[in-house]
Amino acid sequence: MLLQRTRRRLLRDSMQEIERKYLTADESWRKDVSCSMRIAQGYLCSHRVTARVRVCDDRGILTIKGKSRDGGLSRFEWEREIPLGVAERLLARCKGVVDKVRHIVKYEGHIFEVDEFKGENNGLIVAEVELSDRNEKVLLPPWIGDEVTGIRCFYNSFLTKYPFKSWKS
Repeated sequence: MLLQRTRRRLLRDSMQEIERKYLTADESWRKDVSCSMRIAQGYLCSHRVTARVRVCDDRGILTIKGKSRDGGLSRFEWEREIPLGVAERLLARCKGVVDKVRHIVKYEGHIFEVDEFKGENNGLIVAEVELSDRNEKVLLPPWIGDEVTGIRCFYNSFLTKYPFKSWKS
């Protein structure tokens, strides 16, 4: 009975993440930031299913993500808040950690999450926009650059193993 309830809860809480990723063409987005948060995230495993732990300001978050589909546009995502101390201990067990500041920018009815990477990934800025379905049209802000949806080297899990600074060599 408990197993059935757990499965139902997981199914009810599961969702399909649909998002597009872009590089930024310039820094004019900064004037429209509504809030920012510091994020440190690491990966407990990242093969067919990814288990990510995050410390986001003063919150701990555990996320399970499925394999990317539709050219990297969509995938299964399940997320839960966990105690901060647990998240910090799990993060300490990760081989690589991505450090970034996430800025929230609203534009024409959409929310863009602009991730400004720090540390070994300093200099990389990626903007993501979540969609309600894969055919949704989005008016892009003038500061958006090249689309990098589905390009593996821009996945955070890749950046833990091959930091942006190492690309330049």
